[in-house]
Amino acid sequence: MSFFGMDCVRKKERELERKLRANDREYNLSFKYATNAIKTSKYNFFTFLPLNLFEQFQRIANAYFMFLLVLQVIPQISSLSWFTTVVPLVLVLSVTAAKDATDDINRHRSDNQVNNRKAEVLIDRKLRSEKWMNVQVGDIIKLENNQFVTADLLLLSSSEPLNLVYIETAELDGETNLKVKQALTVTGDLGDDIEKLADFNGEVRCEPPNNRLDRFTGTLTYAGQKYPLDNEKILLRGCTLRNTEWCFGLVLFGGPETKLMQNCGKSTFKRTSIDRLMNVLVLCIFGFLAIMYKMATKLPSLPSSHSGPYVIILNTVVPISLYVSVEIIRLGNSFYIDWDRKMYYARNDTPAEARTTTLNEELGQIKYVFSDKTGTLTQNIMTFNKCSINGKSYGEVYDYTGQRLEITEHTDTVDFSFNQLADPRFVFHDHALVEAVKLENPEVHAFFRLLALCHTVMAEEKKEGEIFYQAQSPDEGALVTAARNFGFVFRSRTPDSVSIMEMGKQCSYELLAILDFNNVRKRMSVIVRSPEGKLSLYCKDHLNEFAGEGLRTLVLAYKDLDEEYFNQWQQRHHEASTDLDDRESKLDQLYEEIEKDLLLLGATAIEDKLQDGVPQTIEQLSKADIKIWVLTGDKQETAENIGYSCNLLQEEMNEVFIVSGNSPEDVRQELRNARTSMKPDAVEDSVFLPERTLGKSVKVLTDEVVNGEYGLVINGHSLAYALEHSMELEFLRTACMCKAVICCRVTPLQKAQVVQLVKKYKQAVTLAIGDGANDVSMIKAAHIGVGISGQEGMQAVLSSDYSFAQFRFLQRLLLVHGRWSYLRMCKFLRYFFYKNFTFTFVHFWYAFFCGFSAQTVYDEWFITLYNLMYTALPVLGMSLFDQDVNDVWSFQHPQLYVPGQLNLYFSKKAFFKCALHSVYSSLVLFFIPYLAMCNTVRDDGKDVADYQSFALLTQTCLLFAVSIQLSFEMTYWTAVNTFFVLGSLAMYFAVTFTMYSNGMFLMLPSAFPFIGAARNSLNQPNVWLTILLTSILCVLPVVTYRFLLIQLCPTINDKVMFKVRQAKATPPPPTRRTRIRRTSSRRSGYAFSHAQGYGDLVTSGRFLRRPAVSRSSGFTHIGRTTTGFSPMGRSAGYSPTGRLQNAKVPDVEVTSLQMYRTIKDPAL
Repeated sequence: MSFFGMDCVRKKERELERKLRANDREYNLSFKYATNAIKTSKYNFFTFLPLNLFEQFQRIANAYFMFLLVLQVIPQISSLSWFTTVVPLVLVLSVTAAKDATDDINRHRSDNQVNNRKAEVLIDRKLRSEKWMNVQVGDIIKLENNQFVTADLLLLSSSEPLNLVYIETAELDGETNLKVKQALTVTGDLGDDIEKLADFNGEVRCEPPNNRLDRFTGTLTYAGQKYPLDNEKILLRGCTLRNTEWCFGLVLFGGPETKLMQNCGKSTFKRTSIDRLMNVLVLCIFGFLAIMYKMATKLPSLPSSHSGPYVIILNTVVPISLYVSVEIIRLGNSFYIDWDRKMYYARNDTPAEARTTTLNEELGQIKYVFSDKTGTLTQNIMTFNKCSINGKSYGEVYDYTGQRLEITEHTDTVDFSFNQLADPRFVFHDHALVEAVKLENPEVHAFFRLLALCHTVMAEEKKEGEIFYQAQSPDEGALVTAARNFGFVFRSRTPDSVSIMEMGKQCSYELLAILDFNNVRKRMSVIVRSPEGKLSLYCKDHLNEFAGEGLRTLVLAYKDLDEEYFNQWQQRHHEASTDLDDRESKLDQLYEEIEKDLLLLGATAIEDKLQDGVPQTIEQLSKADIKIWVLTGDKQETAENIGYSCNLLQEEMNEVFIVSGNSPEDVRQELRNARTSMKPDAVEDSVFLPERTLGKSVKVLTDEVVNGEYGLVINGHSLAYALEHSMELEFLRTACMCKAVICCRVTPLQKAQVVQLVKKYKQAVTLAIGDGANDVSMIKAAHIGVGISGQEGMQAVLSSDYSFAQFRFLQRLLLVHGRWSYLRMCKFLRYFFYKNFTFTFVHFWYAFFCGFSAQTVYDEWFITLYNLMYTALPVLGMSLFDQDVNDVWSFQHPQLYVPGQLNLYFSKKAFFKCALHSVYSSLVLFFIPYLAMCNTVRDDGKDVADYQSFALLTQTCLLFAVSIQLSFEMTYWTAVNTFFVLGSLAMYFAVTFTMYSNGMFLMLPSAFPFIGAARNSLNQPNVWLTILLTSILCVLPVVTYRFLLIQLCPTINDKVMFKVRQAKATPPPPTRRTRIRRTSSRRSGYAFSHAQGYGDLVTSGRFLRRPAVSRSSGFTHIGRTTTGFSPMGRSAGYSPTGRLQNAKVPDVEVTSLQMYRTIKDPAL
């Protein structure tokens, strides 16, 4: 770990190759490899105070106040007590330190929870229970079913046939589909024999620690032989062992050196753009005070000792109460997020949570949203929505008049009680399909027979009737489960057979060949021999028919094969599969040859269910000019289809560019071609704006306007080239010209690199949202990180700044809470600077009359209480309760969000406007009372033009002026706001009369010298006339300016607020959008999401499970009992977590497959 605790790994010198020996700790310790302990916390007991103070003093205001404190402790130059600065400074530092400590304690608890997990480690020829943190490189450990993988391991042996293990990698890549790993035969023979494992002394040489999840190279030397190692033999930390009783592994990398931690990204100290702007403004103010100090020292009549106190007097320009108030406002707005019932997800009992209190206003300035797909946009649940068999479409529901009905949760579902093996969680609404099955329609039976046979799903049946499907892709699981419920139940498989139950009859098909899926063919087929001896090929291929509805679709076809032809083809297939040269192309040719002249059976439509409200949320965010980029580990076809179904990509777009080059030159050319298509006259120059921040010059890529709307889809290997230093600007410039961007097959580190690229060259605020450990680096890299508490654990939530349960809550977080927080903070800062600049500039004008001495124009008690009591609560009330329009109007007009992206509410320009307004107000507040008091007498003829009376009048005019100004700033009055404003004025008079009373003077004469000033001055009519005049003159320019602005150049806020006033009541909620689907001709609806190679794995026997228990047919026509029945199969609502889900079917038009020939075969 680094000293700051922010680096995942520290290396004394770069490791070029890893060497280790099994069961030899002494040998492995000589290389000083990292242990298996992890640390994500930032501080420890000794480093907390110095590091936290170092971080806090990066806020220039804190350093500024420390400088003033140093001046105040010097009696010769200070007229104010040192505790007036040290107390609030210590308070601010303490509150922030306490908050940071709380956050870090939570990180320590999380680390301790992980580090103290127990693992069985082979030590001294015995299995011992050890904490994860004590596991070392070279140890052999035992894992059991459903346990997390302790470290990056070399798989040695397992309980499964042929040393297979099944793992879930959701924490790494977001995919909950099971993956298969297989050990070397030589280590698999060790089994679970502790003696053999203890004698194992194999030596491993492999690559050094890195972040590549998809690659591993190394060798194992054992018993004089050298064996190659690849990624298929490695179990990575963060995976979960599934459906495997036990396995043994050799630790290769531990703790911070594991690939999971290498992808974790750095924890950064996040500050808002307003914080950074405040640093610049404080520097400007500090420079201004320095100039005034220089001016004061050059005055010939002013002793040099007076200039120091004068500078201290002017420190109220930026009082420390400003930062106390800012933290209170942020805390209050964070509570609003926590308390928002409209962001509460009742199904999981999950409220929204603001995990940080320092970034709320940044939520109102988001320009780029980077989102994961699986589990964030989608539910990771596949539902069997509809199908077409023999030209007839099933899945819709119609009334007696033939009108299509909308399917809801209350729509009647099909009764599958005739099938005792049906999955009760399967939901289907079209009764016509089950009737066709019962009537033994031959085409329908052939359709579901194909679904039960043509797949790579594994079945496990530990108890009679309890079937659990393990699918390498959730869409395959949904299709096999659909066949199961309609009477064609897949029960088990061997390398050369598939057993299914056909309408209660047990059938075993001989499996002769699997024509495996690959990215070029995009189909798979099986060749089987039926129990009657008939030879058939069943095929699943992609189809665009339902793709326009956002559904992943397959066309199903078959043909009978001639025995003699198949024998010849099988011989050629064997020769091609054993050929070392050009094996893949030869196999593809053979597959193409036999997959011809097929007879169409029908098509299926599987929906990768979006989370509720995702399309509407993306549409709303797009209207708010927020650009959404999807960064997913899923493959291109799947991500592209989801992009269309969630309205990210749209048919109305001029073009969607696909970047898939396999070389830097190809990628560069594709990016340039896309940019030329969008903007033919694009100029290479003038795409940067110079931007300087605190003396640092940075490049800012300008937004380029294009005619039309475009999308960009880029895959992982192309993105790797695009992110290289020489090409990153080409990629960013092209991507930023598009309305939507989808990056496919990206690693966790690439997600973070994309976010950092946008942060580096775009003057925009970024937000990253995800739900898995593979999103952590992206969440940490963005300005704002949002975690979704979904099906992939809590890693994303623990690393996030905000969390909730559903993607749809993002629009409320940004368009309501974010916009309100930003608006309130900007109003607060404008008003706070106004009231304090005005307060301080009155001192400046008075200095010309007092020789720039340390004498103050106000009573010292007024100076102390001005920010603490008299003006604190009104501005806090405005900053906690104010809103220009309510949440309904915010959703109806998402364009209200745009001013925040452009920093229109508070910027350097707004700050200097505020300063000019303050100069004017201070002139009025000083000279009007001065002229009114000059040579003035009371009603009784006594002189009233004394210092104390003038001070009282000036401070009273000031308080009335800033209170009226606050009233103009406020647009949403509540009882609390009204009480704070009027109560503060009442408090001022109560405190003033008390402080200036005879009693207080008699108690402490030196502390309360203004005896009788209040009652002697405030009973004079001319004093109140002066207060009225100054108040009117202070607010008159504001009223005039705002009137002219609204009339001549109204903002979007002005227009919407005018509509609100016209409505005179809360408008009705917006009408529900009709979900419109369009048929796409530009993308594939291909439903396979699994990887190449599973067919070979099935037929080789390496995929075998244990023999299933004996079974009965499981069918009855009387009805089925569910006593003692706990089905484990996954329904058409196929969820990798096995949770109960109800399928919702969207409105779609009835379709047909007229482009295919439909042939009835009486032999079916």
